[in-house]
Amino acid sequence: MNYINLNGKIINTADAIIPIDNGAFRYGYGLFETMLVQDGVISLWQYHMDRLFAGVKQLYFVIPALMSPEYLGKEVLQTIKKNKLERLCRVRLQVFAGSGGLYGTGHMHPGFLIECFPLDDSTLQLNTNGLVVGIATGIGKCRDTLSNLKTCNALIYAVAARQAQESKWNDALICNTESHIIESTIANIFWIKDGVVYTPPLSEGCVAGVMRRFILDVTKVTEKRFSFGELMYADEVFLTNAIKKIRWVGNWHETNYGNAQTRAIYDLLKRG
Repeated sequence: MNYINLNGKIINTADAIIPIDNGAFRYGYGLFETMLVQDGVISLWQYHMDRLFAGVKQLYFVIPALMSPEYLGKEVLQTIKKNKLERLCRVRLQVFAGSGGLYGTGHMHPGFLIECFPLDDSTLQLNTNGLVVGIATGIGKCRDTLSNLKTCNALIYAVAARQAQESKWNDALICNTESHIIESTIANIFWIKDGVVYTPPLSEGCVAGVMRRFILDVTKVTEKRFSFGELMYADEVFLTNAIKKIRWVGNWHETNYGNAQTRAIYDLLKRG
């Protein structure tokens, strides 16, 4: 039996009910964090809370004093314990708009949902075979004040993921409206050239990933726009997110990549 936490109440997944005029359902109005839990410890918890509450403020939510990082952390751990997944799992914490229209006040008082999913030990290992990626076509992400948020409006990522599936890629790279590569469907992107590690700046429109931030904190990275030409001539390319940490890319189009320096960064993260 699977359990979720809906607004502080742990219930059977099948018993969950959300009104049809919920703001996340109607408008994609909400934020979420995807977190790794290992041996009862939430990885990069403060990074997740920094991002979540910055986004909450940006979306004009009215957060009750009770819904603090400390309170949410306790609720996450209780939900994990109820599902007996303390050893290793993925947690999705979603903060969503309440009921009402766009100009009403009801949807500004958010609810929250906590889900947890088991993970295999292989999730934490660097992939043996390099990923095959392609570039999503016909879509481009805007560079605006919302583009760095991890929102419930994920249509561009869902469409790109379908393109990857049809093309038999492991992931699809996403460009902004200026045709610069900024991220993948589920990860931030880094590339290495002549020993220098690069990643697109947040001003390019990528999600402000917590693993991205952590890597920038623990190793030297240069922020730079990522063009098709740089993708073609990069020595290494890797993707990062909070669950799998680092996955190296082996091939794009007719270009193959190595992983020696990526492995060193992966080892650094393991020690951290």
